[in-house]
Amino acid sequence: MTEKNTPAPAAVPAAFAARPLRVAIIGAGPAGVYAADILTKAERDFEVAIDLFDRYPAPYGLIRYGVAPDHPRIKGIVKALHKVLDRGDIRFFGNVDYGTDLDLEELRVHYDAVIFATGAINDADLNIPGIELQGSHGAADFVSWFDGHPDVPRTWPLAATEIAVIGNGNVALDVARMLSKHAEDLLVTEIPDNVYEGLRASPVTDVHVFGRRGPAQVKFTPLELRELSHSRDVDIVLYPEDFEFDEASDALIKSNNQVKTMVGTLTNWLIEQEEREERGEAGERASRRLHLHFLHSPVEIAGADGKVEGIRFERQELDGTGQARGTGELVDYPVQAVYRAVGYFGSALQDVEYDGRTGTIPNDGGKVLDGSGTQVPGLYATGWIKRGPVGLIGHTKGDAAETIAHLLADLAGLPLATNPAPDAVTGLLDSKGVEYTSWEGWLALDAHEQALGAAAAPAPTREGPVPRERVKVVERAQMAAVSRTADEAARSRA
Repeated sequence: MTEKNTPAPAAVPAAFAARPLRVAIIGAGPAGVYAADILTKAERDFEVAIDLFDRYPAPYGLIRYGVAPDHPRIKGIVKALHKVLDRGDIRFFGNVDYGTDLDLEELRVHYDAVIFATGAINDADLNIPGIELQGSHGAADFVSWFDGHPDVPRTWPLAATEIAVIGNGNVALDVARMLSKHAEDLLVTEIPDNVYEGLRASPVTDVHVFGRRGPAQVKFTPLELRELSHSRDVDIVLYPEDFEFDEASDALIKSNNQVKTMVGTLTNWLIEQEEREERGEAGERASRRLHLHFLHSPVEIAGADGKVEGIRFERQELDGTGQARGTGELVDYPVQAVYRAVGYFGSALQDVEYDGRTGTIPNDGGKVLDGSGTQVPGLYATGWIKRGPVGLIGHTKGDAAETIAHLLADLAGLPLATNPAPDAVTGLLDSKGVEYTSWEGWLALDAHEQALGAAAAPAPTREGPVPRERVKVVERAQMAAVSRTADEAARSRA
């Protein structure tokens, strides 16, 4: 956020000299937690009281339910979010669904401002013939399954031996890696037991990842790419005809170290593959293969008896600007499952304007707008529901800072809560029978999952058996029960 775009500090209304500014944040993922942290640390002459609501009994949102469990770097982000919520100056209300358990009118009664940080959990559409066939899946749904999301089925159809993954972002690589990796190698993660059993029974031999443009235009990161080579008994297969670079590609490689690193990694893998072939070592060395294809645009999913049996692509070429255009050449691949990983899409929220083209809440720098483009006093947005599902998790910090700056600049115009007492909202939830969970309840659930891991059989690794760090609880009712038992015990002691 540049200095010229930073709103000027507002005068503090008299109401906030007598009581804290009450703020509700809807969504306890990184965007919501970062917004809460930035607001608590902002320079100000008044107190703030922040309540963080999430539809799930556990916090962390995308970190818990949208990222593959074999990412070690995610643990660092969890530690940072934990540190913020563990300070005690932000209340967490889990298992509370906005629009069902609490509506906007009720929030307005108890809070001076509401920030929506609900993210994007649905798959973006891919409108090609055959997308509706059995065996055609959205990547977001699969990610929710292997991350133990409480609102998806416990089983997943994993009968395909050959699979296509459409997309060239981090999610596409997560999906491809999880599909191709041997289930035993995931036991060192927090993988739920039902997910392990499902992946263990998978007969998959080949996973194909398809991108529309060239190697220099991929949207994943060097870390995601390098992790592909760490999978045991999985060969990476590349194709020389896919390595096309135009003037824009060359310029990007020279000017962007991240792109240079990824192109270098891919090129080195291709060279090593060709050298093995020259030495006569081209035979299958692994029981599974992960194929990386570039310059492929999906045209149609083929099927028989309502099931996926193949996919057709049009070969692409770069046009000199880094964009791709069709060549007219069609290529078919026999596959029994297709996963589209072409992006996430935000969902509409009750009583808030929604842009169905972008999957976002219309806003001006985080200030929520109504249908006429006028700012709605006291309503704000941050994260993917504000800007769309682009950027990495760390990008939400700057995003949240912009939103909080606008909120603080709007102090004089906020619609003051008529019942701002801290226990008023808990009384409302209790009166509705909402089985909400707290931060103390999450700590108990966290400890419970770690205990399940300690009691489970050690995970086999190349270095020998390793104790499992945790086993994630999947069922919402069980999560809430463990959490609320701790909450009730704490209330009885008080």
